Amino acid sequence: DEKALRRKGLTVEEIRKKIEKSLKTEVVEEDGKIIVKSEPSYKALMDMFEKLKKLILAGIKEIRRVIIRKEDEEYVLYTEGSNLKKVMKIKGVDFARTATNNIYEIYEVLGIEAARNAVINEAISTLEEQGLEVDVRHIMLVADAMTADGELKQIGRHGVAGEKHSILARAAFEMTVNNLLDAAVRGNRDRLSGVTENIIVGQPIKLGTGDVELVTRFTPVKKRT
Repeated sequence: DEKALRRKGLTVEEIRKKIEKSLKTEVVEEDGKIIVKSEPSYKALMDMFEKLKKLILAGIKEIRRVIIRKEDEEYVLYTEGSNLKKVMKIKGVDFARTATNNIYEIYEVLGIEAARNAVINEAISTLEEQGLEVDVRHIMLVADAMTADGELKQIGRHGVAGEKHSILARAAFEMTVNNLLDAAVRGNRDRLSGVTENIIVGQPIKLGTGDVELVTRFTPVKKRT
């Protein structure tokens, strides 16, 4: 279909080269038709069919589908899948307003500060969808904890929570038995310097009023004779 090819910005020769590269066999173009020179067996023919179904002739590999919506006086594209780096290179795309919910991709392309902002925006958006209001400073604190080391880390045991020095704090989050057994085998000690571990053992937290000790100055009174 010549109209479809023009609309996609493709030529028959470009398609021929892509098919030839994918199938690794000689492919020719005759009278607008693409012909594979070899005569494969039935199994090879089915394998060829599966390869051709997955062959990408144009566009970005990671983006599987695009939905076009008109919002106000401009068109906005919503995609299934993302490749921020390649999308930002496409002529006509306003990369300043291009966004993705793939925070790791934002971190790799735009850096840690952009990833921090993305964490905040995604958290706020998710909470608002559920009708919940949380002070943005709490969300910013979580985002700071996830990005403080210059790397994007999750909150779970493979990230921020798993890096706590306290054995009891790690055990209180996830994998309780494993954390306690590992600490026992290694002979580790918990200095009980944080909030969680002090609550677990039932003693005052070394924070705020719990960090203050009152000392009474005793002045002996002389007895009158």
